[in-house]
Amino acid sequence: MKIAAFLLLNFSILLSAQPLQEAGNCIEDKAAQAEAFCQQEGYNTDFCILIDMSLHSGFDRLFVYDLKADSILDQGLCAHGCGQAEWGEDETKTNPVFSNTPESHCSSLGKYRIGDRGYSSWGIHVNYKLHGLEESNSNAFERYIVLHSWEAVPEQELFPLGTPEGWGCPAISNALMNRIDERLQATELPVLMWIYE
Repeated sequence: MKIAAFLLLNFSILLSAQPLQEAGNCIEDKAAQAEAFCQQEGYNTDFCILIDMSLHSGFDRLFVYDLKADSILDQGLCAHGCGQAEWGEDETKTNPVFSNTPESHCSSLGKYRIGDRGYSSWGIHVNYKLHGLEESNSNAFERYIVLHSWEAVPEQELFPLGTPEGWGCPAISNALMNRIDERLQATELPVLMWIYE
């Protein structure tokens, strides 16, 4: 019985790792598209932030991507919105719902311009305003969807558990936010954040 349970557990881990491998292949394509966008629109062409919501929320799915070296500079867990599920739980860890509608408590897919640095009640008390650049996320600023940290988001992957879900913001760990904040403060050009699945 123990052997069967062990085999089942390892098989499920193998299956869950498949999306990670696919995401690894996909990130290079997304980064190439992001670089072209940044060059065309006058954004920072050194790095961007890519968030792959197709991944289980217990895996790292936010990537700070070096557009010059074509490599990942940093990565970590990232929360998505709970929608109709319970706030702070991980009920939609494998199937998040996305919406651009106010009060939906959902995250929105699409490209964002990372805007002004401000005060947050959460995490390290820093947030960055997000300006949606597409029809799918055009209400982000009005919905107060911001990049911020949250104590509930751990620094390490926690699969098979998922990252606790908030009200739509891409929330990350305090440690990752400190590192990203340092990068964002060091650039004068706008930085692209792209949430996709």
